[in-house]
Amino acid sequence: MTIKEASLRALESLMTEFFHTCTTNERKREIEELLNNFAQQTGAWRHCLFFLSNTQNEYVMMYSLTVFENLVNKMWIGVASQDKMEIRSCLPKLLLAQHKSVPYFIRNKLCKVIVDIGRQDWPMFYHDFFTNTLQLIQSPALAPLGLVMLKTTSEELACPREDLSVARKDELRKLLLEQVPTVLGLLTGILETYWDKHSVIASTPPPSPTSGEMELLGNLFQGSQYSKLLCQPMAALDNESHQLCCLVLECLAHLFSWIPLSTSITPTLLASIFHFARFGCDLRTKAKTGSFISTNSSSSNGQPITAPPTKVDRARLGVLAMTCVNELVSKNCVPMDFEEYLLRMFQQTFFLLQRLTRENNAHTVKSRLQELDESYLEKFTDFLRLFVSVHLRRIESSPQFPIVEFLALLFKYTFNQPTHDGYFACLDIWSIFLDFLTTKIKSRLADRESVLNRYKDALVLLLREVLNRIQFRYNQAQLEELDDETLDDDQQTEWQRYLRQSLEVVAKVMELLPSHAFTTLFPVLQENLDVYLGLQQFIVTTGTSRRLNITAENDCRRLHCSLRDLSSLLQAVGRLAEHFIGEVFAARFSDALAVVERLVEVTCYGSQTSLYDLETAVPSVLKPDLIDVHAQALAALQAYSHWLAQFYSEVHSQNQSQFINLITSAIDASSPLITAKVPEKLLLSACHLMVSITSTVRPVFLVTLPAVQNIFNLITNNHTRRLPQEAHMLVCRALSNMLLLPWPNLPESEQQWQSRSSNHASLLAALTREYRLLILIYFQFLKAVIQQTLPVLRDIVDSISGESTKSRQICYQSLQESVQVSLSLFPVFIQQPDVTDEMLAFFLTLFQALRVQMGVPFTGQIIHTFLSMFTREQLAASILQEGSAGCRVVQKFLKILQVVVQEPGQAFKPFLPSILSLCMEQVYPVVAERSSPDVKAEMFELLYQILHQNWRYFFKTSVLTSVQRGGAAEDVMENEAQFTAAMQAFGQSFLQPDIHIFKQNLSYLESLNSKHKLYHRKLFRTSMLFHFINVLLQVLLHKSHDLLQEEITVAIYNMASVDFDAFYSAFMPEFLNGCQGVDTNQRAVLARNFKLEQDLPSFTQSVQRLVNDLRYYRLCNSSLPTGTIKL
Repeated sequence: MTIKEASLRALESLMTEFFHTCTTNERKREIEELLNNFAQQTGAWRHCLFFLSNTQNEYVMMYSLTVFENLVNKMWIGVASQDKMEIRSCLPKLLLAQHKSVPYFIRNKLCKVIVDIGRQDWPMFYHDFFTNTLQLIQSPALAPLGLVMLKTTSEELACPREDLSVARKDELRKLLLEQVPTVLGLLTGILETYWDKHSVIASTPPPSPTSGEMELLGNLFQGSQYSKLLCQPMAALDNESHQLCCLVLECLAHLFSWIPLSTSITPTLLASIFHFARFGCDLRTKAKTGSFISTNSSSSNGQPITAPPTKVDRARLGVLAMTCVNELVSKNCVPMDFEEYLLRMFQQTFFLLQRLTRENNAHTVKSRLQELDESYLEKFTDFLRLFVSVHLRRIESSPQFPIVEFLALLFKYTFNQPTHDGYFACLDIWSIFLDFLTTKIKSRLADRESVLNRYKDALVLLLREVLNRIQFRYNQAQLEELDDETLDDDQQTEWQRYLRQSLEVVAKVMELLPSHAFTTLFPVLQENLDVYLGLQQFIVTTGTSRRLNITAENDCRRLHCSLRDLSSLLQAVGRLAEHFIGEVFAARFSDALAVVERLVEVTCYGSQTSLYDLETAVPSVLKPDLIDVHAQALAALQAYSHWLAQFYSEVHSQNQSQFINLITSAIDASSPLITAKVPEKLLLSACHLMVSITSTVRPVFLVTLPAVQNIFNLITNNHTRRLPQEAHMLVCRALSNMLLLPWPNLPESEQQWQSRSSNHASLLAALTREYRLLILIYFQFLKAVIQQTLPVLRDIVDSISGESTKSRQICYQSLQESVQVSLSLFPVFIQQPDVTDEMLAFFLTLFQALRVQMGVPFTGQIIHTFLSMFTREQLAASILQEGSAGCRVVQKFLKILQVVVQEPGQAFKPFLPSILSLCMEQVYPVVAERSSPDVKAEMFELLYQILHQNWRYFFKTSVLTSVQRGGAAEDVMENEAQFTAAMQAFGQSFLQPDIHIFKQNLSYLESLNSKHKLYHRKLFRTSMLFHFINVLLQVLLHKSHDLLQEEITVAIYNMASVDFDAFYSAFMPEFLNGCQGVDTNQRAVLARNFKLEQDLPSFTQSVQRLVNDLRYYRLCNSSLPTGTIKL
């Protein structure tokens, strides 16, 4: 036995042991080390060549090919030219000899290694690389192998990784583009040949279309080639032909992903692709989703598959053909000379759409689509989405493209989808189309009616069908399949998503056809409301219990469906509220009034009859239904609060009694529900309606209504059972709004501020009674009272933060005592983060909304208290517990300081040194070397606000001085050490892995530059600028923050543009001299390729080239054998 044979046996033994289930991890590491050491030896490839020629062990083959791959991609530059020639000669011979006998993944790996060599050496040293591939494709016996080589070449050469220089990447793309016409010609020839060959022997012609279909197709496809396509029988491919055509289509799909649209993509090629796309429409092609795996023209043992194509295989051709079509359609840049091809391609695709949606005696459209492969339908839906979103604007006005007929086909396709996801995807397409139509009409108001009339029938059908699809009455079987419990990533259930997407389409149609949409929806709503309003007659009262006397199973089921539909239709009516306000208020007033009156009637009825409290025959179903309808009616009425506000301001003087009745009834409907006994879903809906009426409508008479007085008493009476916290906060906000917010349509003199102020003070006094007496209460009750009271106060303050000065003034007067109590209690609870968190949240809201009302002295007292309480030890202990209440306390404290430093004027300037000191000396040292992302983000925002809002604290140059000296005034700096420390902190953050902090801080620097010319300041320019550019370039080189490439490059440009001469003459040479891992010649090439351009696009290109080529040179140099002399 020779040495090589012995090595082979030893390697086979090692590989088998490595993959054996009993081998320990420690032993695996030992074997891995042995294999790595062997691969690093000079000449190891010769052994691997022998192994590949003489083994049947797949593990050994894969290992040997990995050695070659590593050699070619990482060490090729150091391989002797004679050895390279031998490898280039031996590997293709090995591929030709063994491609049929080895598993497909080994064959593909060997192809990739050969292509990797071509990537390095073609055409200079490997001139026949591409020619060999073309010859393989033209040889009938070797065509599959040639196609695998071609696809791998397209993958590896057209979009190469970074282990090539930019010049080489450009060269490869140019070389490949030169070959594209030849390649496409060859591939077209194969598809045509095999289709024609097998079409001749196809025995069964397709069923003839009906006359109606022919008429439609006659409109869609003018010209003999389309009728020929329609009538031509399907090819009956054998397995070998099928596999070959699959490979051709895979190649085309990848080629189309990068080649530009051009006349090289001929009509003949497009027609051939569409021939194969028809396989997806064939009912015999049903297959399981996900059954398509990577290209494999051999079985797993390397033997060719001889069985005839299965259903899965036939469907695969259709999927691959549609993948090719979608690659072309996804390109938005369409040359003028390709537009005709595009139109032709759409016509051919819609021939397929017509086939998919054709009905006959044997199959309905839905049953046809159910029997087709899911992957094919997904691809076809992708095509339709791309067509509508990218190309409809190009094609829609073409007389050769009948858009209305297309919409009719899309309609049939949408509403016969076999899966929910398929239906969702089609609804998205309709949404895109409706957006397109809305935009078109807005840009062409003159012929709005003619455009609308063209599409009116389609929109009417769409509206009716979407509404039917959300109703159990028409679609019960499908709707009951939807999950209404599990939340997705968007925090909605499958049912909620279904309803939301459907209602978005309804709303978009409403925008285009408002009156028609309303007349379609309102009668359906009325019908379901009648059922709901008629339930009162079935309520039976016995003693204290009330029961719904509907017990028959069928009646319960019908009631369940009707209530679910009513709930959906109420949501639809609420979603349309925005289309009754603004400019169209008067024109659509009567329709909106009818809706609002009906909603008020329903909500009052629900509250008066307390349907939520009934005993029912099927409590687990009907009770939630009754609660949901009532809650949705309240929510729908809430949606019309903006309409009510406009009603109040525009026509209340003529229809005052009508408006008062609506509001009074709405409050009467809400108030009985505001009690802890009502189910929370219903309670919250009533509370939200109250908040909207008090904040948006703001009727002057609201406070006098008996129902409102009852709610006031309920909230301020401590003996009643307390509402859940969220409901309590909402009701308090509503009551506060009534007293604080200015009434519309009334002058200042009639606002009754004095009485409202005293009433608000009484309200807040009642709400904070326990809180203000905390010092006297036993300590264990303190926390509970604080955590109940402060969220309510915070919510009240937050709700009036954007309101008039008078409203905020009254609010603060009512709160003053509670604020003082909070400040007194703060030191008591400093060691209890959960309480401190609640207190600081309250103070943060105060600072954001009422800092002017609090006045400078008291605000100063609060800041002083906080600064003295937060010692370095206290801060460090809190920050180190990431995600804890203590950490949140520090965040809120920093947020409060952000508000303080942003305040204009001189009032809070005395605190700046203390705040800066806290930031840089107490917080920064703790977070600098830790992740602490939340605290760090707030700290850097505080630092940014200090610099931005208090720039003259550091730079004293006045505008006048600048103008007098022609803009060249020297900076007069103060507090230089603190400024430098802040800049160093920003610079340090760019060396850390947190991408969010990096992005935030980079934007802060850019903002300081755009607003204050940071990069131009003498101190920054002379001692920091080059350091920042260097750090940012190193980040690009290390690829640690690749998602921010564009932002980083723009920042480098803005820094360099301060003084381009210095950047090119001083920084670049210094940067390149400091670069490790490159030699002098390579530095010279890098410098030469960095063009001395001063515009952003050219500069960006130069930076990208520098980064790519520097990484490439380092890779090359690190792969050279030890002792290599570089010339």
